[in-house]
Amino acid sequence: MTDFIGKCGGYAVIDGGLATELERHGANLNDPLWSAKCLVTSPQLIRRVHLDYLEAGANIIISSSYQATLQGFEAKGLSRVEGEALLRKSVEIACEAREIYYSRDAKVSSAVIENRENLKQHPVFVGASVGSYGAYLADGSEYSGIYGDAVTLETLKDFHRRRVQVLAESGADLIAFETIPNKLEAKAYAELLQEEDIKIPAWFSFNSKDGTNVVSGDSISECASIADSCKQVVAVGINCTPPRFIHGLIQAIREVTAKPILIYPNSGETYDADRKEWVQSTGVVDEDFVSYVGKWYEAGASLIGGCCRTTPNTIRAISKALSSRSSSVTTLEF
Repeated sequence: MTDFIGKCGGYAVIDGGLATELERHGANLNDPLWSAKCLVTSPQLIRRVHLDYLEAGANIIISSSYQATLQGFEAKGLSRVEGEALLRKSVEIACEAREIYYSRDAKVSSAVIENRENLKQHPVFVGASVGSYGAYLADGSEYSGIYGDAVTLETLKDFHRRRVQVLAESGADLIAFETIPNKLEAKAYAELLQEEDIKIPAWFSFNSKDGTNVVSGDSISECASIADSCKQVVAVGINCTPPRFIHGLIQAIREVTAKPILIYPNSGETYDADRKEWVQSTGVVDEDFVSYVGKWYEAGASLIGGCCRTTPNTIRAISKALSSRSSSVTTLEF
């Protein structure tokens, strides 16, 4: 990951929210599979959103497998074989988007530069998303981390094992374990990576609602330490967390790991798990969101993007802010 960040210029831009962009393009995601529903109904929309983020400057695009689980597909009447094929398809779509982007970029560049050997492509990684057990439950518990006493370390490892195996062999560059809500699930992921001898790197990304702990109440420092101790984990950080909490969380993570720190906050809006919708007017506008970027970079984050309710416009502004971080990020135009 350090080499990739270096190729990107010392920082890498992560993409933004997937589900809200799919909805903007007409998808109906009122379903337990959420954005993964489009793997079945409209894969072309997923590819379109990936391309939008690449055009906006993203170096890392994350697959549509966040809520794609074998158990979830089986609950919809699909076989295990069909479910595994859809997991692979989520990564294939992202890889296709990367190839389309590269071909477009080469055509544009070749019109300007006669010697094609001098073309320098925009580095792009594809991350295979793994959402938490709470995301599969589709009841908002990835925002609480409270699974109940019946869910043990072994329960979580058994739940995620085959999914991780499939995604590790899907052609992705890394596995993105996202919105990790508690220490138990982080430990399950770390043990799975080691037990299965997963060959591709991974990142761990936690979520917080108080700026001190992950959403379950477990210490962010303890959670980040689990990531630090796992050799397959190449970056650790925070996602789907209000921007105002990020700076302090970066500082806490830096105290326990020297691995690159990634952050991709949500818009700051609040998710109502009972109504299954985001509460508008509680977030920050793009200008305010991006005004944080320079501070996050200076605090130690080297991979920066957006999560729920952020858009290609947000990512474009983040990319501009990072590329001209010597000037004030608050003067950017949208």
